[in-house]
Amino acid sequence: MLVLITYDVSTVSSGGQKRLRQVSKACQNYGQRVQNSVFECVVDAAQLAALKIKLVGIIDEKQDSLRFYRLGNNYKSKVEHFGVKESIDLDNPIIF
Repeated sequence: MLVLITYDVSTVSSGGQKRLRQVSKACQNYGQRVQNSVFECVVDAAQLAALKIKLVGIIDEKQDSLRFYRLGNNYKSKVEHFGVKESIDLDNPIIF
């Protein structure tokens, strides 16, 4: 399923800057960045549960916010993109 993850981490303190880097790195392990604090991740239910636990463990719920939007398995008909920074096909292998 495609999950859109958005976050807003307070970076007023050095601890916030560290949390921001940790959230970004964790999300990069599961998907691709499509905006500064927005990731598209194709995951199964177990991966989503593990990612949620990891991210909720990183953020400070009194200062930061985290949102998960489940777009499901038929997401290709639900996502439109215009402009630069075209997204990659997450269903195909990525070769470096």
